[in-house]
Amino acid sequence: MITICNNTYLKNNEMIKSSDIQIRETNANDFDDIMTVEKQAFGYDKEAKLVADLLADTTAEPIVSLLAFHKDKAVGHILFTRAYFENQKVQPMMHILAPLAVKPEYQRQGIGGMLIQAGIEKLRQKGSSLVFVLGHKEYYPKYGFIPDAARLGYPAPYPILEEFCDYWMVQPISSKGFGIGKGNIKCSDELNKLEHWRNDESDR
Repeated sequence: MITICNNTYLKNNEMIKSSDIQIRETNANDFDDIMTVEKQAFGYDKEAKLVADLLADTTAEPIVSLLAFHKDKAVGHILFTRAYFENQKVQPMMHILAPLAVKPEYQRQGIGGMLIQAGIEKLRQKGSSLVFVLGHKEYYPKYGFIPDAARLGYPAPYPILEEFCDYWMVQPISSKGFGIGKGNIKCSDELNKLEHWRNDESDR
């Protein structure tokens, strides 16, 4: 188990200490808990199905999949899967964060940040050099992500409108960092599907 930080949060008049949040890597027995967290966090099944597909996708390996627990109850999940340079022979280890899920009653209490920090540490241990994310530009920079990864030489798998370019982010997490090279980013087979790069309510 990994416990990060030492802050205290308020949830429904109950004081939640970060020391009461345990984070660990998932295993095959955790599948139902992962699906429950994903469905409750997003309020629909699309992300849960994506996670299930990614966990079965060999091109996503090596993955980092973590669950956060409060009083032995799964309350958050994060998944990092393999990212690649498109059309390049040399493929350094890189990952993409997608998705990050926290049950609604546990949101805005630091659990997402704890999962990000624990996940990045696991990625470092696996030898990953860069991690990408497509998400809120006000949130992810708090945890080291740099907005507009395309500007730094890492275009997303599909074009992103200029007004949303800061939502595509990157973070170097090894001593090699940006020295591993630059190029268009490609995800695992499942995550690289166009349907996962659209903001379409009908997909829910």
